[in-house]
Amino acid sequence: MGIAERKQREKETQQRVRRKQILEAAKRVFHTRGFSGATVEDIAKEAELSPAALYLYFKNKDDIYVSLNLQLLEYLSGRLENLSDQKEIDAEKKIEVLKDLLYDVYHFDPLILINLFHLQASDGLENLPPERVSQLNGWAGKSLQSLARIFDQGKAEGLIEGYPSIALADIVWIIFTGAVLWEESKRMINPDKNYLKPTLDIALDIFRKGIMNR
Repeated sequence: MGIAERKQREKETQQRVRRKQILEAAKRVFHTRGFSGATVEDIAKEAELSPAALYLYFKNKDDIYVSLNLQLLEYLSGRLENLSDQKEIDAEKKIEVLKDLLYDVYHFDPLILINLFHLQASDGLENLPPERVSQLNGWAGKSLQSLARIFDQGKAEGLIEGYPSIALADIVWIIFTGAVLWEESKRMINPDKNYLKPTLDIALDIFRKGIMNR
């Protein structure tokens, strides 16, 4: 490896580390101040950087926020792809495993996940740069395709009724979204409420039993 190539790799590694540092700082700031209350200056201070240094990596606060959404969707997509690719597990077991998988995704970053659901349900996507919208839709689409492959497997195994696989994937996403937002509304009244896991378990159990051939 030449000196120039080594320096370029070192520069790219440093950039990845610095971006991760900024995103982790932004998560802490968004959790304490909320998205609307947070500023680039707050995030830069938390990351122990100057605002000018932060702008070398992100255009503005919205760019940081969307990057956190992409980080979460990439995590979700990776988990679902890994599950769908496991040949030794039948489709019914994979749907059972989804309960814990989706709960893990929620705990990856509850605030960003909730805000992502609100973003999808509003006109927020219209205010983002087209390339960012494309990235968000790309990762979301990969997640749904991985889910659909689980249902394709179930059909091949003779376990699942002949519903469209992508429609079943959409329904799982609807259940997950609804359960998370329902939990959020309950916690606005009582912060000690914590019914997401049992609610998600019951909802996905009913879904699984409903689509299986018996």
